[in-house]
Amino acid sequence: MRIKDEQLKNFLVNAGLVSRADFERAEAEAAEKKTTVKSVLVSNGTVSEDELRRIEAQVLGIPFISLKSQKIDFAVLSMIPEPIARSHNIVAFKKTDDTLEVAMLDTDDLAAIDFVKKKVGLKILPRLTDTASIKNALLQYQKTLRDEFGDIIRREAMSLTDTAKTEAEVGEDATEGDLKKLAENLPTVRIVDALLKHAIIQNASDIHIEPLENEVLVRYRIDGILHDAMTLPKSAASSITARIKVLAALKLDEKRLPQDGRFKMEVYNDRVSFRVSTLPTYYGEKTVMRLLKENVSGFTLEGLGFHGRALEQIHEALRQTTGMVLTTGPTGSGKTTTLYTMLDILNTPDVNISTIEDPIEYQMNRVNQTQVRPDIGYTFASGIRTLVRQDPDIIMVGEIRDSETAGLAINAALTGHLVFSTLHTNSAAGATPRLLDMGAEPFLLVSTINIILGQRLVRRLCEDKEEYFLSAAEIKTLQKNVDLDKVLAALKDEKVVANDATWRTIPLYRPKESGECPDGYSGRIGIHEVLPVSSSVKKLIMEGATSEDIEKQARNEGMLTMIEDGMYKVAQGVTTIEEVLRVVNE
Repeated sequence: MRIKDEQLKNFLVNAGLVSRADFERAEAEAAEKKTTVKSVLVSNGTVSEDELRRIEAQVLGIPFISLKSQKIDFAVLSMIPEPIARSHNIVAFKKTDDTLEVAMLDTDDLAAIDFVKKKVGLKILPRLTDTASIKNALLQYQKTLRDEFGDIIRREAMSLTDTAKTEAEVGEDATEGDLKKLAENLPTVRIVDALLKHAIIQNASDIHIEPLENEVLVRYRIDGILHDAMTLPKSAASSITARIKVLAALKLDEKRLPQDGRFKMEVYNDRVSFRVSTLPTYYGEKTVMRLLKENVSGFTLEGLGFHGRALEQIHEALRQTTGMVLTTGPTGSGKTTTLYTMLDILNTPDVNISTIEDPIEYQMNRVNQTQVRPDIGYTFASGIRTLVRQDPDIIMVGEIRDSETAGLAINAALTGHLVFSTLHTNSAAGATPRLLDMGAEPFLLVSTINIILGQRLVRRLCEDKEEYFLSAAEIKTLQKNVDLDKVLAALKDEKVVANDATWRTIPLYRPKESGECPDGYSGRIGIHEVLPVSSSVKKLIMEGATSEDIEKQARNEGMLTMIEDGMYKVAQGVTTIEEVLRVVNE
């Protein structure tokens, strides 16, 4: 049962939450865009989705439940499978002999209610809730699953200990058949399967499996930081490596040379691609796997951390039909995600987008994606040559690594294409000197580059955090590295802080450890610097200026550096000063 627009209007206006004029404007806009009044009110920021749900609960007489800080009995929570809970935003939180109370974001999702009813055989009592409550419940699924997978891995590792003699006998002279038997050993299969799922649930970006003298160390990179995940018996080393080699179609009996491969698996409706690299070390083969979630979409530039003037400059660059857009930063700084977010904005039926990548990290509908194969001579350079004959409007080159690729990318931008690519440099200002080092001509660079982005990723603070204020001494120390006045002006201009705010009055936050956030951080967000290639910057490039000169000019024209953008996000309560300094100084 849905709330009618007239009911919503009467409630919002009578409660003083929305003026009659604002509501009528929203009605007119909804009619024009052929959408609902509720979606217009939310998109305009008049009311939030959670406020609307509370109002809907009151009007319709449906109980509203908050589960933000509630620990749900896992026996009740697990009555609804985690994939169903996640995809339909429905969680079970209370059970009696013949009823099950479920919290939902949409009580009209009859398909989800019917599925749960058939599965549990109880009367379902739907309750409205908010997004924070659903998020808390889904985290409880993950925590319990982490424990469950940890138990599986430990149990199967113990059973592998019984086969230690067999593995020792196999030794260095093992045939492919011997190693295949180890890889197909049931405990090994279970360990590797649980290990991969465990890493996905932990939101790890990389898995390191490192043989040591007496044990095997497993580490996960989570939010950019490596963490020890578990240790396994030394006897498990060769069988785990063999199992991963089987999955990645690598040579089982080749232990002296590094190997690279990849494989895919589907977990909880997520398709995950694993990029595998093996390396011979003193105590055996080390294996590292990079996790790449496919079909990732829904990113926005604002969600990635862009804001204010920099965001406007990016949108201005995206409106161009020719030229180059470059993103810079070290490996793992989110460059590809930024490029894909921009491509997603431009991905309309009237343009042809083609990419050449190594590897294809995300899959996008209506985008022609191709992967380099250096082993057969299909490189970035040869790929670009082919792409320009495919009638593209937009070309994305995964990375400019050499002078040939740089020259072809620049030529594509000169001949009527919009080209996106990445460079490994420490700052946005370092991009043009890097391209000049590759042999690019200055006059071609100033004719093609529209905008350059520099970025890093910082960890986000969890919702539960500790407030504090800067002392005069701390402000003085920070002033040595950051133009705090410039950051404060940006905060005021974008109405993040009050017009009379000072660094002494702005609340900052420290991480607070909790059960859900062991180190006080969860997830990451970008800190950026956005450098439009203005006429004055073009002049400096033509003169062969250093990256320092280019950055100084860009700052004079209003660019926030990465550390300044980091301080902006510190003032927002998104991250910490220590985290920004750690990332920028790496």
